[in-house]
Amino acid sequence: MNLSRAVFLDRDGTLIEERDYLKDPEQVAVFPGAAALSSLQKAGFKLFVISNQSGVGRGYFTLKDVERVNERMTQDLARSGVRFDKIYIAPEAPGQPSRGRKPSPQFLFDARDEFGLDLAGSYIIGDKLIDLECGWNAGVKASILVRTGYGRKLAQESPAQLTKAFVAEDLPAAAKWILTHP
Repeated sequence: MNLSRAVFLDRDGTLIEERDYLKDPEQVAVFPGAAALSSLQKAGFKLFVISNQSGVGRGYFTLKDVERVNERMTQDLARSGVRFDKIYIAPEAPGQPSRGRKPSPQFLFDARDEFGLDLAGSYIIGDKLIDLECGWNAGVKASILVRTGYGRKLAQESPAQLTKAFVAEDLPAAAKWILTHP
């Protein structure tokens, strides 16, 4: 059986600008370089979003608000030819029981089973240590930190935690690295 490869992406701070507990679709600001993800799709990668949205569990906004923000983001990225195969959301607050809240790899396993993915040939991109840990926990080929969102601060303050990760300036640099490290 021929399994597909995938790139799993964090949402806030990776695909779109970090906003504390974003609930208004009008505040969605896609990073300019996010269109580079279309090159990954052209190379045969499936794209997935894996996002913790603890604002739901904390009572700051609803799942419907999350869906509206995601819809705006996907519409904006679709204009650049970027399409996600699925978006996975963990709405629980930290400390609440959750099967998918990162760093849990559960959503990657779910995507593997639903879409026939080769996790060992796949990648995860994020701006926080929990994103990288999620990928390591799932056995992906590489976890990539982007220096957007919280990524720049993490790279400066905790380089020892990133020895197993590739650190990229932004999504275009991450996409280029993936395409040159098959």
